[in-house]
Amino acid sequence: MSTPLLELKNISKSYSSVRVLNNINFSVVPGEVRALVGENGAGKSTTVKIIAGVEQPDSGGEIYYNGELIHKMTVKHSLELGVSVIYQDLSLFPNLSVAENIVKGSEKKFFVGLNTYKKQASAVLESLGVDIDTSLLLSELSIGKQQLVAIARAMYSEAKLIIMDEPTSTLSSTEVELLFDVIARLKESGVCIIYISHKLDEIFTVADSITVLRDGEHIETGAIDTFDQEKLIKLMVGRELRFVPFHGTDIGGSGTTFSVNNFTLEPYFRNISFDVREREVFGITGLVGAGRSELAQSIFGIRKASSGEIFLGGEKISISHTNDAIQAGVCYLPEDRRTQGLLMGQTVTRNTTSANLRGVSNKASLISGQKEKKVVEEYIERLAIKLPSIESHIERLSGGNQQKVLISRWLNAGPRVLIVDEPTTGVDVGTKQEIHRLLRELANNGVFIVLISSDLLEVLAVSDRVLVMRNGNAADLVETKSASQESIMEKSLLG
Repeated sequence: MSTPLLELKNISKSYSSVRVLNNINFSVVPGEVRALVGENGAGKSTTVKIIAGVEQPDSGGEIYYNGELIHKMTVKHSLELGVSVIYQDLSLFPNLSVAENIVKGSEKKFFVGLNTYKKQASAVLESLGVDIDTSLLLSELSIGKQQLVAIARAMYSEAKLIIMDEPTSTLSSTEVELLFDVIARLKESGVCIIYISHKLDEIFTVADSITVLRDGEHIETGAIDTFDQEKLIKLMVGRELRFVPFHGTDIGGSGTTFSVNNFTLEPYFRNISFDVREREVFGITGLVGAGRSELAQSIFGIRKASSGEIFLGGEKISISHTNDAIQAGVCYLPEDRRTQGLLMGQTVTRNTTSANLRGVSNKASLISGQKEKKVVEEYIERLAIKLPSIESHIERLSGGNQQKVLISRWLNAGPRVLIVDEPTTGVDVGTKQEIHRLLRELANNGVFIVLISSDLLEVLAVSDRVLVMRNGNAADLVETKSASQESIMEKSLLG
């Protein structure tokens, strides 16, 4: 058996009095793809931070690399050892070229010219089987190709262990296949990969083995063929979860609707019309580039539609800015919570109350700490948000708990219409089901819900009707009870 490249022994971590990891043990060998799975808050992110030297474990734990005890893993030391972490936000430089993103900072010698950068970057990309023009600015690439640039950067720095955190969360199916091809090449060259994802089908496609964490505890590690999806979910959540449709009943009610008529914003979408009825979850789906998010952003006032009207409860509303939307009761949960939704560097409290400061202000229009605390604690309990303290900074929370805080913000704003764009991206199966149940509960209580999702199982499980978009056009409007993944995909591809 190969000597482990990385071995963790009795790793624990506490923040104040809250223990987030408890005696974690696992090891990985060169050329292995290890899936690290668990619900949000299970301890995956903290484990990665300890491996990368960002956080230090509590006393008593040990880290071995190539059989040698690492007395103190720092960020600098982990990089020197060949540990590279590719986070969801990639941490690249959009204003620099592809070549500079791959080579800069890890040059083999000083005073390297741009032509040398290009040659060295091209060589790395070629070794990965990737064809990208290294002279392009990174911002000119799709997210999928930026992901590959991040991998190439890791390979140029001679990484021996690459940690990928939700690498396919914003990729198209074609880009996912390309990523998997690159991972196969990395395996063949002896690179070890720790792969973190909530997409179980991907794990069974790409991983050799799985480590399951739950509530900071190591639950089980084994070869991929010792698991199936049912067993894996049960280990992750501590209970059995079933696919449960959340369709509505008695939809229509008094006839009150939220209506979007003939919305157009070239080149993203054109002449889009739909009505959302009472107690209905209305779905919108389509392939990447279909115009779904741009449509939502135009309704919410982030983008300015060139034409179209919005009616709520029979009355026309005018939205030219996000403040207009919030005042009218139209709220939007964006696709990318980190760059478009959350107030990074701010507390959970500030992230929860920021859309309705009047609700936590006193008679002198000053923010009341007591009112803020009451509001935040209400949503922590209602949405089962796991966090050390309401004054914790939002970036200290797991992705799923960050998403719950963002949902809390819009619930606290008192929405009449709630548009949610990919609401379960990067969250675990248990949290996903909680969000689905919440959307149905809101719809039943009179909130008009618009669910935008590329997850067809999600669309079929939660939506009552779904608008299928293709290349900025409305391809079809279908009842989900009589639809299938295949029929919706056919409309997405062929219109």
